[in-house]
Amino acid sequence: MRVSAKLFNMRSNGWLRPIMFVGTGSDVGKSFITTGFCRVFKQDGYRPAPFKAQNMSLNSYATPEGLEIGRAQAVQAEACGIPCHTDMNPVLLKPVTDRSSQVVLHGRPKGNFSAAEYFLSGNREALFSEVKKAWHRLAGQYSPIVMEGAGSISELNLKRLDITNMRMAMEAGAATYLIADIDRGGVFGSLYGTMALLDPEERQCISGIIINKFRGDPGLFEEGRIRLEELCQTPVVGILPFTRDIFIEEEDSVALKQKHSGTQGGKVNVAVVLLQRLSNFTDFNRLERDPRVNLFYTREPGEIGKADIVILPGSKNTIEDLHALKSNGMAEAILKAAGDQKTVIGICGGFQMMGGWVRDPLHVETGIDHISGLGLLPVGTVMGAEKTTRQCSFRFRELSAECEGYEIHMGTTRAFAEERPLNHFPDGSTDGYFLDGKCWGTYLHGLLDNPIIIDELLAAYTRSSGENFDYRQYKEDQYDRLAGLIRQHIDMDGIYKTLKS
Repeated sequence: MRVSAKLFNMRSNGWLRPIMFVGTGSDVGKSFITTGFCRVFKQDGYRPAPFKAQNMSLNSYATPEGLEIGRAQAVQAEACGIPCHTDMNPVLLKPVTDRSSQVVLHGRPKGNFSAAEYFLSGNREALFSEVKKAWHRLAGQYSPIVMEGAGSISELNLKRLDITNMRMAMEAGAATYLIADIDRGGVFGSLYGTMALLDPEERQCISGIIINKFRGDPGLFEEGRIRLEELCQTPVVGILPFTRDIFIEEEDSVALKQKHSGTQGGKVNVAVVLLQRLSNFTDFNRLERDPRVNLFYTREPGEIGKADIVILPGSKNTIEDLHALKSNGMAEAILKAAGDQKTVIGICGGFQMMGGWVRDPLHVETGIDHISGLGLLPVGTVMGAEKTTRQCSFRFRELSAECEGYEIHMGTTRAFAEERPLNHFPDGSTDGYFLDGKCWGTYLHGLLDNPIIIDELLAAYTRSSGENFDYRQYKEDQYDRLAGLIRQHIDMDGIYKTLKS
């Protein structure tokens, strides 16, 4: 393992060795566990920071400098109690189609590339060099660096192209822990097979195994633990229980599969249109936790008419998703809902779809030059090469309270009728279009994290006012609960011994 002299000196002064969490596959809980360890180290008086060399996600966030990173690393930075930074996620891939992604390097888009262009180009060493620079900048300021891998570490066809998993673990000299999801089955095969496919140098990096999502009494798995340790020649350092009652913002839209509950009586029913390239679904986490609301995701036209409020969310490919809505009957259902005086609003790409047209003369997203919109708002959008990314404060409509949100979008939207902005910024500029209380659009993500806006949105459907719900404090409490879960079920003394060695 390669450890720089500078890093050695930092360890001798009380800094901890980096720790890394890798997986036998995708969605085994790497982000969840990484977030929990970020909070554990913060509670214990260290100054941790998260790091994921390369992330593939449509759920992104704007840093204070106005740059873009994966949402998971922003959440992990929040658990650490520090501002997020692009060094925490130097490479972000945002899928545009099934075969191409926008590549974001150090927070700035570098263009769209096919999988072959990205993975088989001759620039992997240059890209890995940039990743290492970002890691070393973080390691010079924080300790420990809490690192997260991507997908499976045993993809043999991708190993020589790796800039994220074991190659990064060896570069950092990280104590690396392999996570497996026992709930999906095959935990013995996945762990043994993964370890067997690692090179000797890679296996040497693995300090322990964590079993995640265990249902029932972990004492009944004692024989299984012993067999795994014998097979893998690696200690099982913890067995985390299956839990649904700790809320940590999800990175992947796979979580949305659990949110198709449909309408409920006695609540304001909010339907979020489930787009193929839906982005930033965390926009609706705060609204989903409002006791007055039943929020669900759908791509069924029949469910749109049953909702009180319909939300068109963000999209990484506005034109393709708009074309799909017109093809599957959803566009017609949304227009009918608006005609029936239901509330229809759009955020980011959804705002663009609500206009008269979307044009893409530079083919930023797709080969389609022009598509007509839903025609709900008198605006039109032109896609451009520049991406707008920033955190911002604003005033919603005529309300006096200052709200917070962030922008991440390609394209510029202009009104072709009377200007009727929805949001007002301190510098006098504006955002969005307000047709009336039941039809408006905005570019601002995080808009619905502001309670005053939620109250305004729900006012037509309920007389009750929102609870004094502090979403920020709620998230802090969840990080603490997750840290408590990890302390209860993982051998932290053993992990600290490894990190101090």
